[in-house]
Amino acid sequence: MNKKKYLWLIAIAIILTGFISWHNNSNQNKNIYENPENWAYFAIGNNKSADLFLIAPTVDIKDEFNMSLDDAKTKNKFIGSLNMERGIYEDFTRMYAPFYRQITLKGYHMDASEREKYLKIAYEDISRAFKYYLEHENNNRPFILAGFSQGADMCTRILNDYKNYRDFKNNLIAVYAIGWPCVLNDDNKNFEFAQSENDTGVIINFECEAPEVESTIIYPAELKAKTINPLSWEINDKLADKNLNLGACFTDYSGNIKSEINNFCGAYIDLNRGVIKIPGVNKSDYPTIINFLPDGAFHIYDYMFFYRNLQHNVKTRIENYFINHVQ
Repeated sequence: MNKKKYLWLIAIAIILTGFISWHNNSNQNKNIYENPENWAYFAIGNNKSADLFLIAPTVDIKDEFNMSLDDAKTKNKFIGSLNMERGIYEDFTRMYAPFYRQITLKGYHMDASEREKYLKIAYEDISRAFKYYLEHENNNRPFILAGFSQGADMCTRILNDYKNYRDFKNNLIAVYAIGWPCVLNDDNKNFEFAQSENDTGVIINFECEAPEVESTIIYPAELKAKTINPLSWEINDKLADKNLNLGACFTDYSGNIKSEINNFCGAYIDLNRGVIKIPGVNKSDYPTIINFLPDGAFHIYDYMFFYRNLQHNVKTRIENYFINHVQ
């Protein structure tokens, strides 16, 4: 082989190597949330004045630490868990909900410090999806941020991470972070907790328990969380009568209401711990189900017990947002 031909082949090899490297880096930098297939909900609901960014709770119970985005069976459960909540929001919002590598139920048997590395993997996806939503879908529209359980945890991380991001605070109607304590960073002065039924740009946060429960892995005894009563929309320890309960709804994976009970329960706040206490509900009728929670921890029923009140409140806060943001 002559020298000229040899040099020419080397040049081609260098070009091909550069192209392959660029192609690989390009794929690595590509946001997977550009593809609607990586969303459980993507722009569902037309002609709505507001958006919803909804984050699913824990559904993966397999022997792993983070959910695989290639697991079709678990992704169907993922969508089902969102459908159980969607009736609270869907009449009023265009809905977005990303698939993400959530930490699995197994991860909650770890110490909090060990669990955190897997939660960070989950949040990497949530952050990437939320940023994509803000930059490509929001278009300066008002929106609600919502999540239950692990989803609520992810909401808190968004609030801490995006607290100074563009028009985030101005466009935020409310955050419904239900079933996990919302603890903001010390330097996060941008967001406040709800004080009434119609304030906006605020956080609605609560967890339900029987009166005798003193501590759970979700709300340990030493934690003093901030909460609001979803019946009275007050932050005192006065019992809100069950007559204020507009309807507890128990839904299936298609979002259908299997049963509805008007005036289901009353509720009051344990101000020492920042949890909602539910008197008069039979624990055997509403079992904990999750094996690391004690009897009387009504975690999985947090939004079900107050379904119609939450639904009405979403409508109220959206309406009030537009009253206060008249162009």
